[in-house]
Amino acid sequence: MIILGDRYLFSQVEIERLSKQFDGMVHISYKDISVSNIINKIEKLIKEKNSSIIILNTKAILSPEIITYLKKLEIKAIQYITIEKFLEKYLHKCLISEDLKDTSFLENIHSYTPFQYFQKRVIDYITIIILFIPTILTIIYSKYRVNQESPGSLFFRQLRVGRGKKEFCCIKLRSMSLDAEKDGAKFASDNDPRAFPWGNTLRYSKLDELIQIWNVFKGEMHFVGPRPERKIWIQEFEKSIPYYNQRAVVAPGITGLAQIKYQYGSGKLDAEQKLMYDLYYIKNWSIKLELEIIWKTAIFVLTKKRENLSNF
Repeated sequence: MIILGDRYLFSQVEIERLSKQFDGMVHISYKDISVSNIINKIEKLIKEKNSSIIILNTKAILSPEIITYLKKLEIKAIQYITIEKFLEKYLHKCLISEDLKDTSFLENIHSYTPFQYFQKRVIDYITIIILFIPTILTIIYSKYRVNQESPGSLFFRQLRVGRGKKEFCCIKLRSMSLDAEKDGAKFASDNDPRAFPWGNTLRYSKLDELIQIWNVFKGEMHFVGPRPERKIWIQEFEKSIPYYNQRAVVAPGITGLAQIKYQYGSGKLDAEQKLMYDLYYIKNWSIKLELEIIWKTAIFVLTKKRENLSNF
């Protein structure tokens, strides 16, 4: 695999995933290099590495000479693909365009059709039925542990932003001390010191989110969808991340593509990466994708190993 240009920087996790599908990744810069040198480098790599795909990862418009050369390579069964299409096909994420005038990639990002919504609600209700007993048992045992470790309310309620940027009361089992935000709003983190022992277990196992099937039942959430964020963070992200508000065209979910494909994180960089997965999910929604996410979520919750998800 030959990567031509520097527009998108692949993360180490993505490189590891792609290495399982391709023999190797070789980068060629497109900046300050003559067309003849680029062609010579590609020709050499094709012979040495037996590369069969070239990724057009450039911000600049390719020269006519490069395009003509790539067309000739197609005859030799060597394909080329834009970085946008490559990311969607192999990494299941939509590249966010830095060119605010180019909104073509948003054309298929819209709310669910009536039939799609019906299918999602059927899946939601089936999931609620399956998770009802585990949720009740978790609530009962959590009440016992919370009374011992952090007396106070068992449930944690917080306003989150849903479809159409409308706020709703999202409910979770409380995993942190009552004064967790005495110094103001802040992102949670792995092994967060504000969490009490059983709260850490709840967070690590994701059991604290089971109670959100109540939000799903009320229609405020789906089982699968973009994670609901707080208004304070959304307002911050919308200032620096193009098209961040597009997540709100659908209702949020308990789990989602971003949750199983991207490591736990917070801040602008993580929000932008998760948005790419959320946009792909909305753009390419299908029953097959929905069920795959549910299945992979179950695998991750049971094993806590993301490598088990690498084939998705």
